[in-house]
Amino acid sequence: MAALTGMQVYKSLPRTNCKDCGFPTCMAFAMQVAAKQKALTDCKHLTEEAKSTLADASAPPMKLVTIGNADKKFVFGQETVMFRHEERFHHASGIAVRIAASLSDAQAEEKVLAIHRVSFERAGERLNAALCAVEVDGVADPADRAKRIAAKSCLPLILMGTAADKLAAAAEAVASERPLICMATAATVDALADLAVKTKSPLAIGAETLEELADLVQKAKAKGVEEIVLALSGKNPGETLRRLTITRRAALRKNFRVFGYPTLVTVESDSPESECVLAATFAAKYAGIVVVNGSEAWELLPVLTTIQSVYTNPQVPNAVESKLYAIGSVNENSPVIMTTNFSLTYFSVAGEVERSKIPTYICVVNTEGLGVLNAYAGDKISPEKVVKTLQEQKVAEKVKHRKLIIPGLLPIFKGELEDISEWKEVIIGPENASRIPAFLTSIWK
Repeated sequence: MAALTGMQVYKSLPRTNCKDCGFPTCMAFAMQVAAKQKALTDCKHLTEEAKSTLADASAPPMKLVTIGNADKKFVFGQETVMFRHEERFHHASGIAVRIAASLSDAQAEEKVLAIHRVSFERAGERLNAALCAVEVDGVADPADRAKRIAAKSCLPLILMGTAADKLAAAAEAVASERPLICMATAATVDALADLAVKTKSPLAIGAETLEELADLVQKAKAKGVEEIVLALSGKNPGETLRRLTITRRAALRKNFRVFGYPTLVTVESDSPESECVLAATFAAKYAGIVVVNGSEAWELLPVLTTIQSVYTNPQVPNAVESKLYAIGSVNENSPVIMTTNFSLTYFSVAGEVERSKIPTYICVVNTEGLGVLNAYAGDKISPEKVVKTLQEQKVAEKVKHRKLIIPGLLPIFKGELEDISEWKEVIIGPENASRIPAFLTSIWK
């Protein structure tokens, strides 16, 4: 069926503007349905006739899947475009750290704690692993292992294995956690589909070929499984990328509902360095969940920063508020650094200033979310704008000196700033934020 227009959807609605769907008007809701951001069935007052006529065409091309419960959950899927520049990616990939069956109970619990310890703040966001992937094949008591990890972890669970009896024991033991059951194969799809329906859990399905995968998805769906994840092997990276692309294109471009579900890839590699590179690659294109073994900070940070960069909304400037920030216990003798309001620039500068242990004022100029060089090239920053910002933020009232540190990428501003402002000593700072601590220590006494 062809895609619905907003007006076609609107005509099928009660048009009472009841707001029960969360939108102020029926027309606003209709436009979201037409854009594949909401399902028609989200309208609580829809007639059965309208449902049967329009439900298939109005449903998002990719199903939204939730792993976990209200206390700890991971939501992914419901993507609408192949490429980020077409609109945006809506739900960031999640890193799942595998807890191997070979670990003892004590070792497994310690690995959970290690996963929790890996947490970073970057550009104002907290980055960490999203799920714990618990292997149950080869575990003497899978139910006990699942309960131990669920009690210890603040993250939602993936139960990993191919033995239906082991998965059933684990899933039933932690049914309230709504774990992802991973994974059903041709031999186990019937039993695990029944288990997923019984425990109201999402189900991951894997197969040797995409044709077989399509058949298994249809079988699970016929048994009543609503939330499905396409599990793809990571043994052959090139083939994995091809399958990730094919399934996504089939769902979004061809409206092939059988592949209209998010994906999961288990990285298989002989070295942690290779695992890191492959995990970042799969997360960027287009795995919804990437399962890895590594739990060390150096292994996860590159992958998490890749995910943050890829899934940042390109339609919204990645900016902080343009104002005067005080880092540390500032006083009238503290240095003043000027920078732009691009988030990554500001947080990089702020982090390095904090590392220097020298209390500092940071004057942030509104450059519409652009970094230093882009702002200069796009005429979003100038000496006049810097002076105006300093005046608006009343920086001169905070310090008794008139020394201003500017980015090392803008040395051309030095002379004009000294000519047109009261800041008579303009100091050219480093070009790279990482050099700020040594720079401040050497020039600020």
